[in-house]
Amino acid sequence: MLKQIPMTIKGAEQLKEELQRLKSVDRPNIIQAISEARAQGDLSENAEYESAKERQSFIEGRIAEIEAKLSTAMVIDPSSIVGETQCVFGSTVEAQDLDNEDILIYQIVGDDEADIKNKKISINSPIAKAFIGKAVGDIAEVNTPGGAKSYEILDIKYL
Repeated sequence: MLKQIPMTIKGAEQLKEELQRLKSVDRPNIIQAISEARAQGDLSENAEYESAKERQSFIEGRIAEIEAKLSTAMVIDPSSIVGETQCVFGSTVEAQDLDNEDILIYQIVGDDEADIKNKKISINSPIAKAFIGKAVGDIAEVNTPGGAKSYEILDIKYL
């Protein structure tokens, strides 16, 4: 059995959009570029042809990668979680750093969706692992390269 990859609805939609763009825009464009480069003659010294072939290889690899991820995706809708009081995949957690009292707000998402600038952390990150299963008022202990950090869970939302 293949290992299922947890993913939010938004993450799955983003992958589907990228796949659609790769297949309907990027792939035809690169095929056209290869055709034009071939028309220039000697392929052994044709940098444009080599570059287009490398780009084609990347596109085909990315298509295969996305198709594999989508085929094993376990799409989770955090808003459908009813009666949950603990931090789970897809939830948005507000926590306070007990050392400096900073407030952090992160959504726990799949690896492909993680984007620290947009406050989305991977389910496999140390902080997400520490938050999973915790409820409001609980203390999450996170081992970091700079030492242990403690966070109090202030709020959990299932958006």
